Amino acid sequence: HDLDDWTDVYGNGVVAELERRTASLLGFPAAAFFPTGTMAQQVALRCWATRTGDATVALHPQAHPEVHERSAFSVVSGLRTVHPTTEPRLPTADEVRECDEPFGALMLELPLRDAGFVLPTWDELVAVVEAARERDAVVHFDGARLWECAPHFGRPLDEIASLADSVYVSFYKSLDGMSGAVLAGPEPLIEEARAWRHRYGGQLFQQYPAALSALLGLERELPRLPSYVAHAKVVAAALTDALRGPAVPWSRIHPPVPHTHQFQVWLPYGKDALNEAALRQSEETGVTLFRRWFSDGCPPGVSVTEVTVASEGLEWTPQDVAEAVSQF
Repeated sequence: HDLDDWTDVYGNGVVAELERRTASLLGFPAAAFFPTGTMAQQVALRCWATRTGDATVALHPQAHPEVHERSAFSVVSGLRTVHPTTEPRLPTADEVRECDEPFGALMLELPLRDAGFVLPTWDELVAVVEAARERDAVVHFDGARLWECAPHFGRPLDEIASLADSVYVSFYKSLDGMSGAVLAGPEPLIEEARAWRHRYGGQLFQQYPAALSALLGLERELPRLPSYVAHAKVVAAALTDALRGPAVPWSRIHPPVPHTHQFQVWLPYGKDALNEAALRQSEETGVTLFRRWFSDGCPPGVSVTEVTVASEGLEWTPQDVAEAVSQF
């Protein structure tokens, strides 16, 4: 983008350039920039409900709209949700076919973050999408972290995205952008989405800081993500070995071989003790192995944390991981 041009006013300029590049990357004819993914997905599913005549969305009970959005689908957008499965993974094709309630849209979060950043296989994903089509439902991908799914599927981004009727992607979760999201899809859907974006309060006067940081993320971070995904497998294996020692009665890396550059670590201690240990290790050694630990939804006495392997993590050898675990 020519930085001598006017930056943006209500979505033109650099924002429009980001929309064009993202649509091209994902293989869709059009895209619209939103200040948040929460807004982008509400608008997408609301627009699809108008087209299908069915305001019911099939999704996982651990999907972002069910857990992290204060019931916005129902309270703000008039949508209802059903759950084809409650297992800690995305639904199978048979579960989608056998769902005992009709639905107009199937929403798949790739990867399913709260279940451990887990993904289906490529064949399983194709089968799930086909099962939804058999039920005359549209398919929407919650692709907040779609960027790092390509290595697992062994497919380019546009081939993955093309399975769906619409896709949302985030710019700050994996690409180090400041904020913002894009909804990509067919031109008529995106035109209507722009109207609803205005109604929802998402047509900001200027958004060039977020848009510029997103463009930088596409240029700098996106090509690095496969190396992060590959090294996450090295780090996860090293953690598994290091936590097998006699000092730790039980531990779990989930998934054992990460599907993306993020995974979970489970330990049999309360979150307060683990957070204190993590903070003291950072302060006393200058090394941060784990960040925040959580116990919500965990069995008594068990806590979980999320590990993300990014540029700094590429420097960590298995020996570095072992030493850090010993310190922790």
